[in-house]
Amino acid sequence: MHIPPHDNRNRPIVDIDNPLVPLNYFNIVRLKAGETFGYRVPGYETCVVPATGTVAVETDGETFGPIGNRVADVWDGEPEGVYVPTDRPARLTCLSAAAEIFVAGARFGETLRPFAVRAGDLDVVQYGSDETKTHRKIKHILGAAHHGRVGRLLVSELFTVGTGGWSGFPSHKHDTDRPPEETRHDETYNFRFRPDYGSGLQMLQRSETGPGDAYHVVNGSTVLIDRGYHPCCVLPGYEMYYFTILGGLSQRSLRQYFQPTHAAQLHTIPGIMDMVARFR
Repeated sequence: MHIPPHDNRNRPIVDIDNPLVPLNYFNIVRLKAGETFGYRVPGYETCVVPATGTVAVETDGETFGPIGNRVADVWDGEPEGVYVPTDRPARLTCLSAAAEIFVAGARFGETLRPFAVRAGDLDVVQYGSDETKTHRKIKHILGAAHHGRVGRLLVSELFTVGTGGWSGFPSHKHDTDRPPEETRHDETYNFRFRPDYGSGLQMLQRSETGPGDAYHVVNGSTVLIDRGYHPCCVLPGYEMYYFTILGGLSQRSLRQYFQPTHAAQLHTIPGIMDMVARFR
């Protein structure tokens, strides 16, 4: 499902118990200097990540800040974030002239402890190549390094390297809970492009051999990945970014199932198996 960019007025774009991706939660909060925003998401752990701007985050008796250092766009520096435990209220305060803040969530029934993720805590992996049109960089904000501190939530930022090319290829899915071959993880994306009038394509093939759906994604598009194989691409001449939320049904580690038709391509893309390992 594609949700076009719109002014959500700080209300969830993907609310709790969404019929397509019930394991995910997603909000975009926009604040000006000194403004605050409070939220509490019952049954979901969340992570606050400023797309741009700087905030302070109060939750569970602790204050984390300043969080966020990007000004122009998501390419302008490294991401930072704050983990907010399930059922705990959080209050965001804008410390910069303005801030656009992603709030990512996953369904989880336990309450853990909050913590901040600084730029030095990121788990960064780069793979692919210009020749295979698959060159990209992933910045894991809540990645494998945070097992034990987070319940089911994985949060990452994905960038195409250079201009044009494919991401999420070879085609893969994670809609069926049958570990260790595959795990059920609902997934939500929010796309950005540089320049911001760029665009791309999100595919969603729901069967092994039949044709699927294709969505034209633009700056600010949100896509819900409920089931099926889901590669995406960006037009030549443009860079693409997407904020990624993964919520697992029975475990946090992601086990992707690569489409058998294209599985041989795993051996042609440099570094891809390292990328797969970083989601586990």
